Amino acid sequence: MIINKAGGDFQLVEREIPQPAPDQVRIKVNACGICHSDAFVKEGTYPGISYPRIPGHEIVGTVDALGANVKNWEKGQRVGVGWHGGHCFNCDACRDGDFIQCENAQVCGISYDGGYAEYLVAPQEAVASIPDDLKDVDAAPLLCAGITTYNALRNTDAKPGDLVAVQGIGGLGHLGLQYAHRMGFKTVAISRGTDKKQLAMDLGADAFIDAKAEDPAKELQKHGGARIILATAPSAKAIESVIGGLGRNGQLLIVAATPEGVSVNPFSLIGNRASVQGWPSGTARDSEDTLQFSALAGITPQIETFPLEKANEAYARMINNEARFRVVLTV
Repeated sequence: MIINKAGGDFQLVEREIPQPAPDQVRIKVNACGICHSDAFVKEGTYPGISYPRIPGHEIVGTVDALGANVKNWEKGQRVGVGWHGGHCFNCDACRDGDFIQCENAQVCGISYDGGYAEYLVAPQEAVASIPDDLKDVDAAPLLCAGITTYNALRNTDAKPGDLVAVQGIGGLGHLGLQYAHRMGFKTVAISRGTDKKQLAMDLGADAFIDAKAEDPAKELQKHGGARIILATAPSAKAIESVIGGLGRNGQLLIVAATPEGVSVNPFSLIGNRASVQGWPSGTARDSEDTLQFSALAGITPQIETFPLEKANEAYARMINNEARFRVVLTV
């Protein structure tokens, strides 16, 4: 499915099967998740994007062909590609091994054609192996929503038994809850209204806060204050409302890309030595860790599936916040 210009619809077209260049892997796509970040392609808001372009960065399939110099992958191997679509190996970040911060990083589905297709080619360093225990349609969203929440949580200083609050029970939050619970944290779910309360408890929450009826910051303080608040809902107002719930050395960890700025009262941070940090997704190696932990702990996303030819319908369901909770295209 291709987009020919910013704001255009997805169009089903036939193309020649792409050939992998040196250091590239060709993947026959089985499933591709639809992410809110695909709006960058749909609306043309990502800096430097060119058209026509095929979106998609939650890709699961099998290796179909190998370019020259590729030694770590084999034909028929089950693999995936996430947001991080390759790095240069030469910039300062890469020389430090911090590939997710590469100054010349590529994004799958933005820098080059992605997974709303039957085939794609990707740099070999962007490819991750998929555990046998995960279905294609379940593994796909874990390559973005999964890695974003899992990788963020595991890189904090929080220890098992610490209080971790998950703000927002949606595409990111319903996975963040599962990871926090399986990592051994005391897990608190925060959502507006009670319609997701039972789901949150089923996913592993130890407590639920209705941010519509209660002050979430005060409620978190009744629990002793949060060591980590994982902000997953893209609402600056909602994020600001929980900052006062941080405990000693607490950390507000933002993975939701809000369109507007988030204001922080310095006194909310100074007294508790609290902090605010953002976290990107991760590299292919981080994707493998996410997938392996998910398979081990029995963590899967809640999904809706659509065939590739219904990409416009599927995208609309995602962008209008109608899906519970991730949408996956099957090929």
